[in-house]
Amino acid sequence: MTFVLALSLAVTGSAWAEVWDAPTGEGIEEDLGDGSLDSGSSDLEIPYEDYPGTPQMVGLRFLNVNVPRGATITNAWVQFLADNEKLTGATVNLAIWGRLEPNPGPFAAARSVSTAPKTSVYVSWSNIPDWASGARGPLQQTPNLAAVIEELVNQPGWAAGNALALIIGDDPAKKSTNIRSVQAGSLALHIEFTNIYAYNPVPADGSYYPATWASLGWQPGQTAASHDVYFGENFNDVLNGTGGTFRGNQSLGEMFLAVGYAGGLYPEGLTPGTTYYWRVDEVEANGTTKHKGFVWSFTVTPRIAYNPNPADGAGFVNPESALSWSAGLGAKLHYVFIGTDYNTVKNATAGIPTPQPTYKPLAPLQSEKVYYWRVDEFAVPLTYKGDIWAFTTPGAVGNPKPANGATGVSMMAKLTWTPATNAASHQVYFGTDKATVYGATATSPEYKGSKARGSESYDPGKLAWQTTYYWRVDEVYSANPNQPVKGLVWSFTIGDFILVDDFESYNDLEETDPASSRIYKSWSDGYGTTTNGSVVGNMNPPFAEQGVVHSGIQSMPLAYDNNLKTSEATLTLVYPRNWTEEGVTQLSLWFYGSAANAAERMYVALNGTAVVYNDNPDAAKSAKWTQWIIPLKSFSDQGVNLTNVNTITLGFGTKGSPKAGGTGKVYFDDIRLYR
Repeated sequence: MTFVLALSLAVTGSAWAEVWDAPTGEGIEEDLGDGSLDSGSSDLEIPYEDYPGTPQMVGLRFLNVNVPRGATITNAWVQFLADNEKLTGATVNLAIWGRLEPNPGPFAAARSVSTAPKTSVYVSWSNIPDWASGARGPLQQTPNLAAVIEELVNQPGWAAGNALALIIGDDPAKKSTNIRSVQAGSLALHIEFTNIYAYNPVPADGSYYPATWASLGWQPGQTAASHDVYFGENFNDVLNGTGGTFRGNQSLGEMFLAVGYAGGLYPEGLTPGTTYYWRVDEVEANGTTKHKGFVWSFTVTPRIAYNPNPADGAGFVNPESALSWSAGLGAKLHYVFIGTDYNTVKNATAGIPTPQPTYKPLAPLQSEKVYYWRVDEFAVPLTYKGDIWAFTTPGAVGNPKPANGATGVSMMAKLTWTPATNAASHQVYFGTDKATVYGATATSPEYKGSKARGSESYDPGKLAWQTTYYWRVDEVYSANPNQPVKGLVWSFTIGDFILVDDFESYNDLEETDPASSRIYKSWSDGYGTTTNGSVVGNMNPPFAEQGVVHSGIQSMPLAYDNNLKTSEATLTLVYPRNWTEEGVTQLSLWFYGSAANAAERMYVALNGTAVVYNDNPDAAKSAKWTQWIIPLKSFSDQGVNLTNVNTITLGFGTKGSPKAGGTGKVYFDDIRLYR
């Protein structure tokens, strides 16, 4: 059986359709020049507002997409209604990506369309013909988006009922020279799918559950005759069906499991604050064909307050904001403690009572401050003391880089921050234990010295592989230099790789600016030569690609022209030069080509001579993000001293042997070394 789901911004007719009316503003335009968003327009122009001066991308967002995780998408499209202008003229070639987030919120911040994480595949909508005003038919319908939608509904965290977002822009392989305009208020997303897995778990996957007992339920896969059910407190046990987590086989008509009730599983009740995991495998009628389900989870609401707003560690919070939180299990009254001294808030016993899980201070908070707060929950007959949370108000020290909580950080990361408005200098603390860093003083080993205003950076040197670090910056004021204001404790975690280049550090500043870091100045290409057909970067800012990216917000476009030339770009390495440190054995990079590209051999060279070619002669034609892993032994066998790698080259053709060839463009991202 094939299910059909139609989600629309206007009522559509179909016997199989689930009709949904979206709120205004689910279609949005982003000006790729300044990154500004326009959510109030009655029409959406793609891929330019006015050709050729204002390129833009369009974001579409649909709510309550009732397609289960793991579904096979057989057909999908977006139906547009043509506007009354900008409907004719060649050539219009569009690319349609999915926004790779399991439940995306609205496109709200500047550049949130172009910099959103995207699916590894996109669908080309090429050579769009002229449209008639007000037309809504096959010509205004996208090609089949099944590959994009299937990647979205198979990502971790996806669940039936989530939001789904699409991104439309100029096809990077076939640039447009004209525009098509659609009415913003009449978009429709159509999805056809099949599903063999259990779905729609109750409680919802990843949710908090406000009771110590539960009746678990789900919807069956299409071919299920019965269900094998697993339940426990350990993710790996449930995943592998070990540790006594198998709870039996249930018939098709049951589809529920009671837990936390007397006489059943967990007869003493589920434990507040504990996360439970469960899985349902769908068994077909023959009893042997089984479809292993996804591991779902829910957490019994803890007794203490949780989920603070502002979030713990938030920066630059509006001084007039109200505080809120999620109430602890059974809480009838909440006691709020807030102040600028950690120990005072920690040890206070008389809080401000409030019947609702929200509190707004009587007077606005002060700017340029660090605030600590806690909420104690009263659930008859006990009071549960809460955790201590913290945030800063505008003007305080902030904007840590690496960002607070960042993962996959380079081992050579340098720390920077924005100073407090009136601070004269800064004291830096750094270490591997959060509590120790928070409690450190100027006599502690974690104290790394004072920094004058204008020198808001600290270089900790080479950091350890896959290690979490904590740091804080205290602000010193001239009026009271012996009593610095203690900052928040920030953290970041080093990745399980050595970064060669992720293309995030490049900018578009004028070359005369000392801070300029244009991508083509680091990656030497063939622009202006007759023997090297490569061009690094876009011809106009932004020079690094900000639409087609594997991770982060930038990748490197590398165009090639192999007409009696080879095409290559070379990075001279500063770090890493030793490609044996930390026991690394593999070079990994990601690339994204186009079916329109000429099939030229892709290669990587080290130190200008040792060359490895991609095994796939059509690699440049791969229209999705593809990982290429190369054993470093492939280079050392050619004589490269891996302890002294000077350059890395990305190229197309046969290195050193130019011949008649074709053209294309490939995007590269996330060049790393792994163990």
